[in-house]
Amino acid sequence: MLNWLDDSLRSARNCFTRTQTHKWFIVIVIGMMIGQEHIGVTSVIRELWLNPVHYHAALHFFRSTALSLEMLQGWLIQLVLKSGILYTENGMPVMPADGTKKSKEGKKMPCIKRLHQESENSSKPSFIYGQMFGVVGVLAGNIGKLFCIPLSIKIHDGDRQILKWDAREPELESGSHVVRIIRDACRCARKLGRSILLLDAYYLSVPALTALAEEAKSAGHELLSIVVRAKKNASAYLLPERKSGKGRPPKKGETVKLMELWERDAGSRCQATVTIYGKEETVSFLSYDLLWGKKLYKLLRFVIASIDGSKPIILATNDMNLAPLQIIRLYSYRFKIECAFFQLKHVIAGFAHRFWSAAMPKLNRFAPSSSDPLESVGNENDRKLIIGAYRATLTYVTVACIALGLLQACSLMFADEINASPLRWIRTRSNPTPSEASTADFLRKIIFKLFGLSSNLSIIRIIKSFQLCSDDSNQADAA
Repeated sequence: MLNWLDDSLRSARNCFTRTQTHKWFIVIVIGMMIGQEHIGVTSVIRELWLNPVHYHAALHFFRSTALSLEMLQGWLIQLVLKSGILYTENGMPVMPADGTKKSKEGKKMPCIKRLHQESENSSKPSFIYGQMFGVVGVLAGNIGKLFCIPLSIKIHDGDRQILKWDAREPELESGSHVVRIIRDACRCARKLGRSILLLDAYYLSVPALTALAEEAKSAGHELLSIVVRAKKNASAYLLPERKSGKGRPPKKGETVKLMELWERDAGSRCQATVTIYGKEETVSFLSYDLLWGKKLYKLLRFVIASIDGSKPIILATNDMNLAPLQIIRLYSYRFKIECAFFQLKHVIAGFAHRFWSAAMPKLNRFAPSSSDPLESVGNENDRKLIIGAYRATLTYVTVACIALGLLQACSLMFADEINASPLRWIRTRSNPTPSEASTADFLRKIIFKLFGLSSNLSIIRIIKSFQLCSDDSNQADAA
């Protein structure tokens, strides 16, 4: 496992223009993979016994322009493809995508916004101040154990002015969070090949389908087959009937409410057994091919399904080759990205960053949500400082996603090695594939044993060069 980690991390060298930045990348990734504290860069210094004089050098890594986040994303995708752990459906990778909000109290941190926080425990709407991230992942493993490896993570709110200032950005990101998540998924699909995108009900919208069509036109072929949940009050249009005579042919037929179709065609419901969330469930379902979207009239396949007599849900897809039962089973995999969020927050501490800039306008909690305080920043040097804090945030969460992806890959590829070790004895195993937390604990134990030995692994030598006991640590920091 350590040999594979060593080879994988060394293969990322082309993503960096400086050797020292690549070394810091290796140190930070390993520190996140084995870390137990959730205090950002400080925890990496503590966990790996690094010399505290390197703290500011570690901070500078996240603001460095010697790395390319786009190239790191491409490197991670190629690593997943080469490892042979990718899960496919009909020959297509499966990509869950969703947004996540992380509360932040920093008054000088970029992209802190007033965000609505949904809660099932409270009937009243609640709000938090924090950052909004859009995440696109890909499923890896098999039916027995599936992981969602996060491939792309970006801030999706409050960064409009920063993107205008930053000349390194290829183009200004446009549209809402829904549109941006579609475009992020399309960028991943250009490298993975045509994929299936799993989305929640929030993402079924005309702008999302329009953005998907634009990306497909730009690529010259279809990039994504989406499987998305629809709202309970969703309506669609019957296919238009061809009429003889003069005049323009109709674009749509009669408007129908999907839940009314469920009640009307109760006698035509089909029943089958499907594996959902690891259990065999009896599902009643109906399938319809209808037009959807005002002035768009996109042909979608709708599946209305009820599991063991529960309240029905409505699913939709733009891929007519997907069978109804396949659509139901695929949508159940969407929850894997919620599991990835949990591991990213509680195992990797992927949102423990605290990057700020004195040039940022102080957060005003009473300002209207439509106002952008960054519009008042006119000084060019202040803009560069804010861009640096913004890039540091993106780099931190991207490296955290890479650390989580490497843990998940190790769990799938080296399950036998981890389970056979006396260091990972467990009285009762729920699954033969260890979890991310179990793999992190195993890695923590074996890597600390190597610190006291002479090792040929590059990752061990690099970490030891920054430790307190290293004679050349000050020299490395100066470089």
